[in-house]
Amino acid sequence: MSRRATAAGDHASRVHANRAGILAMIGAMACFIVNDALVKYASQSVPAAQLIFVRGAMASTLVLAVARAMGATARITEIARGWVLTRALVDAVASMLFLVSLFHLPISSATAINMTSPLIITVLAAVLIGERVGPQSWLASGVGFVGVLLIVQPQSEGFNSYAIVCLFATVLLSVRDLLTRRVHVGIPSILVTLSTTVSVTLFAGAFALLEGWSPLSVFELGLLAIAAAFLATAYFLLVSSTRRGDLSLIAPFRYTGLVFAAIVGFVVWGDVPNALAWSGIVLLVGSGIYVLRASRRARVAPPSPD
Repeated sequence: MSRRATAAGDHASRVHANRAGILAMIGAMACFIVNDALVKYASQSVPAAQLIFVRGAMASTLVLAVARAMGATARITEIARGWVLTRALVDAVASMLFLVSLFHLPISSATAINMTSPLIITVLAAVLIGERVGPQSWLASGVGFVGVLLIVQPQSEGFNSYAIVCLFATVLLSVRDLLTRRVHVGIPSILVTLSTTVSVTLFAGAFALLEGWSPLSVFELGLLAIAAAFLATAYFLLVSSTRRGDLSLIAPFRYTGLVFAAIVGFVVWGDVPNALAWSGIVLLVGSGIYVLRASRRARVAPPSPD
């Protein structure tokens, strides 16, 4: 096979990986937002740590069942080793911090702060793992960050000390995504997902012992069961998206979560973004569309024979 044919094959493979990664990221964001909305709604009557523990136990059971059906449980010990375990521990701390902040912030504000992750990932990917970041990715991340500022509006009533907690959680979540790339390619994504759900559950369970426990109604259990299904799906899609393609290209599509959050916030809580927030949402969506189109143009060109 000629060098040109090999380069063309690699090119096509990379395009396919990026496209699959982008679709998985969008799906993950949609599932995360539905999960967040259900959990936030249930948090009105259930202690935070208990809520996260119950939801995590349900999600872990579901993921374990799927892993067993896929035949992946033969390697289940992998979830407590190396980068898989490190990633899970970082995710557990980040998830707890994010959910605590979510309970004290409008869902659109918490999601917007969380959307700084693509910029953080782009910088960390370039600095820590030497990923080549193209101008379109830097531009998309920068424009997206401006959009986040327009949505959060630090001087508005929606901003409080929990916003700082949310931002710190976002930094940890960005580190988690980079750690995902360290996980050996031979380890099934469903096991990486299982390690996350189990670690979050155990972490929340420890806090629940200190925070106290209250009875759960059938309705609340139903909400948490549905949330667990969306959470498990979101985790799996997120792991899949960050294990393939270019992180700096895929990361900006986290911004789609803001659109989903705005819709859910309006339908469930009647939250209506103001003019600045809508401008920010337009910038976020536009940045994602731009980086996808720019990447396609760059990759459509046939590889050089040299």
